[in-house]
Amino acid sequence: MQVFGGSIVAIEQDKRLEEDNSILVETQFFEMLDPVSGNMVEYALPKHLYILAAMNQADASVEPLDVAFLRRWAPFHLRPDVALLRSYFGLGDTKLSPLPETPTDLKHVLEAEIQAWEAINLRIRIGRGAEFEIGHGVFLTGQSSAPTDLAGALTLAAATWGPIYTHIGEVFFGDLRGVAATLNVSGGPQHHPFKLNETMFADEPRLELIEPSVIDKTNIYSILRSVVG
Repeated sequence: MQVFGGSIVAIEQDKRLEEDNSILVETQFFEMLDPVSGNMVEYALPKHLYILAAMNQADASVEPLDVAFLRRWAPFHLRPDVALLRSYFGLGDTKLSPLPETPTDLKHVLEAEIQAWEAINLRIRIGRGAEFEIGHGVFLTGQSSAPTDLAGALTLAAATWGPIYTHIGEVFFGDLRGVAATLNVSGGPQHHPFKLNETMFADEPRLELIEPSVIDKTNIYSILRSVVG
């Protein structure tokens, strides 16, 4: 709110100038610095000025916004959209279940990617809340088009695993059991490439999440399939 200062009231639609920039009785003026003269001048906002803003409500470094400020905006919540991804990758509406043990087609990998992403988001919602879910943009950033062959799908899956895994680690920072549960390591299939090891340190119980030394297109499918369960 401090950024907007005296304009906080002036941004309301009924406190603007008229269509032709004439002044209405309700028009709210506020002071701002004239960059040319350096003097403080009175200013009012035009009718067709649209202010767009974005924020991550889950960011712990951001203070909750004041209700008086929030009510001056028309909120639009962006949620993970699995239908958009399935359409983008040309998968249709029907899930492939169970996933084959070894991928022989690019759609096997794409299915594993999306189903693992959905499973991770479900566990994040339960463990931390819906505001911490991973958006579908993680699969689209930097992509000019969807992969067209098995090798391309595996490369995409390996490339997107990094930011997904990093996100999980941040959401469950200091909580290895939470990370393991989100990845389906705890109680998951025996062949899961990740392992949760319970050990001792200084006579106290400790947890260690053991992961593959390298994650690439040779093992990413096995990881995704294990996450799905």
